[in-house]
Amino acid sequence: MKMNTWAFLRRMSRDVLPEVHEQLNHWEQQARAIPDPELRRQALASIRTKTFHCEGGSVYAAAAPNARHILIPLIVAFQTISDYLDNLCDRSTSLDADDFFCLHESMLDAVSLQRPLHNYYEVRERNGGPFEDGGYLQNLVLACREKISLLPGYAVAEQQILTWVGLYRDLQVHKHVHPSERESRLLDWWNQHHSRFPGLRWNEFAAASGSTLGVFALFLAACDDALAAEKVERQARAYFPWICSLHILLDYLVDLEEDQLGGDLNFISYYETRQEIVERLAWIAKRAREEAHRLSVRSPIHLIAVDGLLGFYLSDLKVERQSLVQQAAKSLLRLAGWRVWLFYLYSKWYRGGEMQMQMPPSRETGAHGEAKRGDVGCSNEN
Repeated sequence: MKMNTWAFLRRMSRDVLPEVHEQLNHWEQQARAIPDPELRRQALASIRTKTFHCEGGSVYAAAAPNARHILIPLIVAFQTISDYLDNLCDRSTSLDADDFFCLHESMLDAVSLQRPLHNYYEVRERNGGPFEDGGYLQNLVLACREKISLLPGYAVAEQQILTWVGLYRDLQVHKHVHPSERESRLLDWWNQHHSRFPGLRWNEFAAASGSTLGVFALFLAACDDALAAEKVERQARAYFPWICSLHILLDYLVDLEEDQLGGDLNFISYYETRQEIVERLAWIAKRAREEAHRLSVRSPIHLIAVDGLLGFYLSDLKVERQSLVQQAAKSLLRLAGWRVWLFYLYSKWYRGGEMQMQMPPSRETGAHGEAKRGDVGCSNEN
C-alpha cells in the first residue's frame, strides 16, 4: 500500500500523535513517582520540553499502521531515555566522562535482548550523588526490549542499531565533559572515523551521531519478517551520515543564538559565515534527499522524513528572532521543493495550536496504545 503526503499528514494527526501523547502521559506519571527530587525534576522537564522529539520520531510509525502498537511505544520510550539522559548530562554539575558513559549504557541495553542490564547510576552512586529513580530508567529500557522482541526482522537490523547507539553514546560523553576538553576529544574521535566519510567535516559527523532517526527507520524496517541485510545496509548508507546529519544540524541552527549565549557547544558555530552555513546544509540536504529517494521505491516515507525535517525546523519561531539564522533559513527555503513548503505551513499551523494539544498535567494515565491492530509487517510501507 502506497502512502502519499496528504495521507501521511492525516494519519499523523488522526492516529499517531494522539497515541504518542498517551505514551508520554504514561511516562510522565512514572516520572512523578521518582523518589530523588533532582532526577524527578529532570525526567519531568525532559518530557514537557522535548515532546516534539517523540512526535517527530513517530513519523515512521505512520508508515506501518498495523505495527503502530509496537512502534509508537518503542519510539517514545527510546526517545524518552535519550531526552532524560541529555537533561541529566546538560543540567547536572557532573563533568565526569565515566558517569556519562555509564548512564548511556541504558540506551544500548534498550536495543539489545542479549546484554545484561546495568546499574546506570553506578558512578553517581560512587561519587555520592543522586541515583534513586524508583526504577524509572530501567522500566524505559525494559519497555523498549519488550517491543523489539515483537519485531520479526529485528535480528537482521540489531547490529547496525547497536553501532549507531554506540556512536550516540560516544558523542554524549565527549560533548558533555569540561569545555576545555570537549573539542579536542571530539576531534580525536573524528580522526578514528574520518576515512569512511570523504567530504564530511568533523562537526557534521558529530551531528549525525547525535540523531536517533536512523534507529527509528530501522525499527520500521524490522517490522518486515523478510528483512534482508542488504536493505539494512542501504538504509545505513542513507541515514548515516546524510539524513542524520541534516537532522541535528538543523536543530543546532535553530538554537544557535541560545547556545552561544549559554556557552553551549553548537556544531553550526564552526562554520565561519552565513554563506558557508547555507552551502554546507544545502549540500547535506541534497545528499540526504538523493539517498532517501533511492530508498523510497515502495513508499516515500524517507523522503517525507527529509522534507519534514526542513519544513519543521525552518518554521520554528526561534528562526525569526535570529537575524543570521533567519537569512540562512530563507536561503534554504528558496532551494526547497513543494513538499518542504507543505511541511513548513503544516508545522506553523501545528505550533499555533500546540498549547491546546499539550498533555494536561493532571490527566489520568490512559490506555498505552497496546491494542492489537493486526500482524506486524503485513502492510509495512517502509
